[in-house]
Amino acid sequence: MSRGGTSIPDEEWERFLRESEAGSPGAPEEPSARARMVTQRLQEEPGRPEAWRTYAPARRRRGKGWYVFGLVVAVVLLIAVFASPGRIPGLFDGDTPDATPLAAESQRPDGPPAPGGSDQEPTQDEPFRGSPAARWSDGAAGIHLPKARATGWMSEAEVARALERTRDFLVSSALDPAVRGGEKPEKAIALINPHQSDVRAYLEKAFTAPDRENDPLLLFSRFRSAEVRPVGDAVRTRGRISFREGEKGAVRVSADVTYVYPVRRAAGNDDEVARVIVRRETVVSWDDPEKIITEPGTFSIVSYKVDTTNAGCDVHDGYLHPAFRSDRTGADTDGGQSVDPYDRSGPIQDRERVPGDRRCDTATRS
Repeated sequence: MSRGGTSIPDEEWERFLRESEAGSPGAPEEPSARARMVTQRLQEEPGRPEAWRTYAPARRRRGKGWYVFGLVVAVVLLIAVFASPGRIPGLFDGDTPDATPLAAESQRPDGPPAPGGSDQEPTQDEPFRGSPAARWSDGAAGIHLPKARATGWMSEAEVARALERTRDFLVSSALDPAVRGGEKPEKAIALINPHQSDVRAYLEKAFTAPDRENDPLLLFSRFRSAEVRPVGDAVRTRGRISFREGEKGAVRVSADVTYVYPVRRAAGNDDEVARVIVRRETVVSWDDPEKIITEPGTFSIVSYKVDTTNAGCDVHDGYLHPAFRSDRTGADTDGGQSVDPYDRSGPIQDRERVPGDRRCDTATRS
């Protein structure tokens, strides 16, 4: 018999029919109509279809181990930053070892600031570069005010107002651009009790015939505008104000603030920047008007001290006189003490000299 042009012996064909009827395990099955349809469709459709109700396995993520490793490293770095931000130089601003702004100084620090970056010179664009003041706040923002509470003759609201007006005095006396330029600090003087005869005499002499005892720099910051110009608008500050009950129920307010003034020469094209550092401790008394003669909104001055760095040695003409590198000589510091002008861990120390002694203390940094 011929099948498709091929001759098959009769014996083989009969054996095939018997095995098919008997269901031989090796005999091929005829596909069902549905199977034939599916097979035909698969042969006609291009591409390989996905099986029904199956999922394509997600593409393998390469480098998963490196991802976990990087995450661990990032966490460790964050812990290191918050635990000791000054130990990772350049993390925040490139050249500056640590530009993280400091929190307000609510109490006296335990020691001086770290010396990191002190070898970097200030520039016109970065006048506080290389000094602790790089992390200080500008102006009044660097003078911490405590939370007010009822004290002495004042209510809580009145104490809050007294603290704010005390800070206003500091701003008017040391931060006002006109006063820094040499003008008389009229706004600051207006906050002082005019009935204080000794203070009134001091102020009169300080602005007409200044000397060691009547030096306006004890309370005010002033430069000769013909000598120097400020670099930028900012003055960096660090300090705090505190209060307690004083005599006769008065509210005694104490201020301890350090100011950093970057300046340049007024004449010439010299780009050199010098810094003047002034620290003042001022104590005032907001007196009960029923017990002390005073005027509303004014305070009485109790005491004042000042410590200046790079402001002129033993010069008492009412102005700060910064020295630039080319102005300094070895004789200027011969015999003086070494002091850190940024160390606020202790009170201002009196370093009395014999009148006429021109030897200056040596600042360990500017």
